[in-house]
Amino acid sequence: MSDGARTVPEALPIKMLHDRVLVEIEGADGERTSTGGILIPATAQVGKRLVWARAVGIGPHVRSIEVGDRVLFEPEDRAEVELHGASYVLMRERDVHAVASTRVEQESSGLYL
Repeated sequence: MSDGARTVPEALPIKMLHDRVLVEIEGADGERTSTGGILIPATAQVGKRLVWARAVGIGPHVRSIEVGDRVLFEPEDRAEVELHGASYVLMRERDVHAVASTRVEQESSGLYL
């Protein structure tokens, strides 16, 4: 282009670095439904509540999480980022409290020493 304008690709590939985990929060913040089917409004939250999310990207130094795993984390510690029109949360692996996956062994404590 002769006018100096550059085109930016709409969907650049993204590589996570170090021990970073990119997750997509499951469901919307606010109202939720109990296992008994009762609707609980967002204003009824008492204390800190951890949130489940699905891992969509991991860095090369992440040891316990794979893409597709469900992870449990504290939403107060999150750094939100928008990629390709969708909202995600970026965190370190150490900020994840638990991992839910079919590959997790029942006898395993989940701790690494």
